[in-house]
Amino acid sequence: MSDVAAIKNLVEKHAALKKEIAKIIVGQEKVIDQILLSIYTGGHSLLIGVPGLAKTLMVNTIAQALGLDFKRIQFTPDLMPSDILGSEVLDQNRNFKFIKGPIFSNIVLADEINRTPPKTQAALLEAMQERAVTIAGHQHKLELPYFVLATQNPIEQEGTYPLPEAQLDRFMFAIELKYPSIAEEIQVVKNTTSISNVTVNPQFSAKEILEVQDLIRRIPVADNVVEYAVKLVNSTRPNLDSASDFVKQYLDWGAGPRASQNLILGAKANAAINGKYSPDIEDVHVVVKGILKHRIIKNYKAEAEGISEEDIITKLL
Repeated sequence: MSDVAAIKNLVEKHAALKKEIAKIIVGQEKVIDQILLSIYTGGHSLLIGVPGLAKTLMVNTIAQALGLDFKRIQFTPDLMPSDILGSEVLDQNRNFKFIKGPIFSNIVLADEINRTPPKTQAALLEAMQERAVTIAGHQHKLELPYFVLATQNPIEQEGTYPLPEAQLDRFMFAIELKYPSIAEEIQVVKNTTSISNVTVNPQFSAKEILEVQDLIRRIPVADNVVEYAVKLVNSTRPNLDSASDFVKQYLDWGAGPRASQNLILGAKANAAINGKYSPDIEDVHVVVKGILKHRIIKNYKAEAEGISEEDIITKLL
């Protein structure tokens, strides 16, 4: 299949996939789009929202509609790295046998990731970056495609361990879930308080998702779009001589090169699902907030004046 035909096919399959997800999930279109863009590019996503916004249900439904294995890990303060990676045990013949942990799945939902200590959070790092885990000196490859979709509750800070910047940077998107509108909430209540036997039909296979990831990487990008994305990320760095007074005034730290890479990958995927054969600056704008928001660090002045990361990105655009 040519790349042109493959993009047309992706547009159709993406629309069918969204229909399947909509059988269970009401609204939240932008959130679902960002999760799917990260999956089409092989990235991970962090979902930030208060309890009860169907974060877990959303990830479960997306996994079903993609035809992928799905495992949920509930992160707690006493969770150990071996609880998620697996461990070696002695079998009947006194040989060590590796028992796989829940991280060995296509989609891993790391529920309330900021509830677990840094040691266990770090166990996810290698898996997210290398698509492999090392146990007792042996490296075990994870089955592809592999995605970590983590959730975080922004309200309760007591007894939590904020994610270090290095780990936040591993997430392609930080996606904020907002409350549904009244019409959407009415629909949710109707759907969840009656008997409904809705089945979600898989629209992809693991092999097809890997093919989509290859297709996205093959999409050409004009030099001016790459330059725009890199300059945009560059403009968030307050320690550079070229930084604007606004950035120096409100930011302590800017985004690194991984943000530039993700902007281009996200723009390519956004162009593809809209039937375009090459991304433009508009496609960069669609993905920029979700990609930059968790990579820029505000200072106390921004906090005191109530200036959010989104305000800063809007100003930079």
